[in-house]
Amino acid sequence: MNRRSNVVCEAARHAGVWTLAAGCLCAALSAKAQTSRPALAPERLDSKAGAKLLKSHDRPEYPSVAKFNFIQGSVRLQVLVSPEGSVREAHVIAGHPILAASALRTVRRWLFRPFKTKDGPTSFSTLVDVIFSLQTKKLAPLPSHPEEYLDRQVKPPEILESPSGPSDGESVRLRVLVGDKGQAIDTKPLSGQPAHFATARKIVSCWTFRPARWGSLPIPWYLDVDVPVEGWVAARGPTDPQSGCP
Repeated sequence: MNRRSNVVCEAARHAGVWTLAAGCLCAALSAKAQTSRPALAPERLDSKAGAKLLKSHDRPEYPSVAKFNFIQGSVRLQVLVSPEGSVREAHVIAGHPILAASALRTVRRWLFRPFKTKDGPTSFSTLVDVIFSLQTKKLAPLPSHPEEYLDRQVKPPEILESPSGPSDGESVRLRVLVGDKGQAIDTKPLSGQPAHFATARKIVSCWTFRPARWGSLPIPWYLDVDVPVEGWVAARGPTDPQSGCP
């Protein structure tokens, strides 16, 4: 062993503890850097590209109330699909509330083939149009504007309990699709700070409603609400780990 090698080995022997500590520190910093990387945003696919990946899909049930009142048309939803191909989220963009509730129930069970990139399968978002069409053998024309006639007969939903903390401060306006059992089955932001949308949706998921009624029959319907978001966590305390509600 030459003199230069002896010097290097001697320095390493005396600094053995420091070398180990520095190695651990570097490893810790490296691990922290890896875990703190922001999650990749899902790929955005147009409706045609998303449809090509559709693997399994049931047809939604046509609600009897919609049929009786000659309600038809399309429901547009935005879906977020996991890397494995299951629907992680689905939200209504547009559509009649009775048809939208049926479309949501079905689309959330759909399966897609994984969307593959050079780095492997990744999540993606896409738009889905679910069409409800009345098939009649009679040649008699359908009534014009049946939605307006039904609107006049429906008693809209009401908030029964809203454990959301203080009512002042920053708020988000949401269009809530209230199900026939009085729960918020979907929400669509209408105004407010985008950074508060997730919190507002979380708050509304804890609310209870009196569902809309057509005669004595409860039905899904939209309700626009203002959701206070400032001070919600501080006022309500920690959330329940099971329900996520305060």
